[in-house]
Amino acid sequence: MTRPTSTKKKLLIAALACGAALLAWQGWSDLSDDTPGEGFVSGNGRIEATEINLATRLPGRVEEILVGEGDFVTAGQVLARMQTSNLQAQRAEAEAIHQQAGHAAAAAQAQVLLRESDIAAAQAQVAQREAELDSARRRLSRSLALAGEGAASAQELDDDRVRVRVAEAALAASRAQVAAAQAAVVAAQAQMVGTRSSVDAAAATVARIDTDINDSALRAPRDGRVQFLVAQPGEVLGAGNRVLNLIDLSDVFMTFFVPETVAGRIALGAEVRILLDAAPDFVVPASVSFVASQAQFTPKTVETASERQKLMFRVRAQLPPALLRKHLEQVKTGVPGVAWIKLDRDKDWPAPLSLPPGAE
Repeated sequence: MTRPTSTKKKLLIAALACGAALLAWQGWSDLSDDTPGEGFVSGNGRIEATEINLATRLPGRVEEILVGEGDFVTAGQVLARMQTSNLQAQRAEAEAIHQQAGHAAAAAQAQVLLRESDIAAAQAQVAQREAELDSARRRLSRSLALAGEGAASAQELDDDRVRVRVAEAALAASRAQVAAAQAAVVAAQAQMVGTRSSVDAAAATVARIDTDINDSALRAPRDGRVQFLVAQPGEVLGAGNRVLNLIDLSDVFMTFFVPETVAGRIALGAEVRILLDAAPDFVVPASVSFVASQAQFTPKTVETASERQKLMFRVRAQLPPALLRKHLEQVKTGVPGVAWIKLDRDKDWPAPLSLPPGAE
């Protein structure tokens, strides 16, 4: 009884082993049939997107954060605000200095006009002194003629000579006053230039503070989704510290590695089909946007230990923005998958990697 039973068990085990082998071979055959074959190459990778760290330009305290993790934002939208009370005080001070400089510039302008009027008055005085000198010289000329005829006394002649000298001295003094008035105008103009420069400097200070106040409202540089918050309201941050992290869902790609034997056959713009582990039945179209110019070792998270011993080239497959805009809610980064690249343009995609009609 024992021997027949043992024989039956052995036969049963052998039958089960053959059945398992048959199923394994059939599964491998089915899997092999699903691969595209020659003219295609694949690589493992994860879905990534361009990340943007929204940081403070100036140190300060976070006043409020207007979005939460997972929120979709648009370019220019205010996402957070920093306290600006100190900047507002600085602006008020700068504005007062600007007004003061403006008044000083107006006063300097008035001084220029005053000095220019002094020139006009001095020039009029010169004209008067020239007329008086001309009259004194004419009188002296007549006195000389009369004295030669004996019709004028020597005293009168001396008096006329003195009048000429006095008129000449008065004319010289008036001309000196004109020169002094002209110098005063130059000095007033220089002062006016200085005050105007002070006005410009004060205006620039106000504009700089306005820029700092405007930068205290942290705006989204592009459309995207808030991935996570780094700071909270009330925290004091230094210049350049992060407040939150954004991902641009219109710039999504998968980075993977291919062997050096096929890297040279990959062209920019080549068609790519991506199968994600989370949705293996959904074929994602993409195109090659980058191929590394130098080979490198693949990371441990991408290939097996045997494959890491080979030099690989990094490739990036870019997903079309139009498709991403249609499925913004479903786009997730970090999802692993497999990317297939068509090396031969004349070959057709196999059925498992074909897109449905109208999806091209």
